[in-house]
This record gives sequence, C-alpha cells and structure tokens, in this order.
Amino acid sequence: MVGTFSKIYIQVVFAVQGRNSLIQSNWEEELYKYITGVFKNKDQKLLAINGMPDHIHILIGMKPSCRLSDLVMEVKKASNKFVNEKRFTKYKFKWQDGYGAFSYSHSALDKVIAYINNQKEHHKKITFKEEYIAFLKRFQIEYKDEYLFDWIEDD
Repeated sequence: MVGTFSKIYIQVVFAVQGRNSLIQSNWEEELYKYITGVFKNKDQKLLAINGMPDHIHILIGMKPSCRLSDLVMEVKKASNKFVNEKRFTKYKFKWQDGYGAFSYSHSALDKVIAYINNQKEHHKKITFKEEYIAFLKRFQIEYKDEYLFDWIEDD
C-alpha cells in the first residue's frame, strides 16, 4: 500500500490585538496548555510554544492534509473564547488578524525550539516589531508596512 510521508515544520507568530500586553505570567501557562490541546484535537503536533505579553510563537509539525490558515484561525478563535470566558483580563481579549508563518527543516528544529523557549530573554534585547521584520527579511517575504500588525510604540 502506498502512503504519504512528510515532515512539515512551521513556526507561527501572532500578536494580541493592538499589540496590547494582555497575556500575564500568572495565566500564560494555562493559555499555552489550552492552545496545545487545540493542536492535538486537530491532529497536529505542537513542538514549542512561548511568547511575551503581546505576542506568541508556536512551532508545529503539520500533516499535509491540514490547511495552515484554517488551523491558525481555529486556534485564535478558540483561545480568544477561552481567555474571555476565564476572565483572565478585565479587557476583551482578541488576537490581531494575520500571522507570520515560517518553515524550517528538520535539522533546524533544536535551534528554533531553543529560540522560542528563550523569548523572555530574547526580548530584553529586541522589540517584537524588530523581531518580526527580521523574520520577514530572513525569509525574503515581501511586505508593506501598512499590512503588518497594528503596532504600538515600543518604549
């Protein structure tokens, strides 16, 4: 019997609407566990998840039958609802429209996982905007500033 064999690794990056710093350390782990569950329920493998109060990085191993746009939309929709129902924040929680998706080879996984796990330290040196634009440039993705996230001014 002929089968389909693949290894597709994608890092997905998306931000809180308005880049508001709403994800707090006292509940971020619960959010990450919930998001992990959404990926498992969609039969996808989450390899790493971490972020900052205003954005999140997720590394997944995808099956070729999965449409990334549908998967990200479902993760955002479900986690928006989860955060709001749990009332983790007094503000309405919502992810911004859009996301970044960057593919990696199997040999790069350890480095990408370490990068994601080290987000808190990494962002002591670089802003999210600088990081995101660096991703776009490294992956040679053409973009227009007006179609990037709604940025707030970094201090």
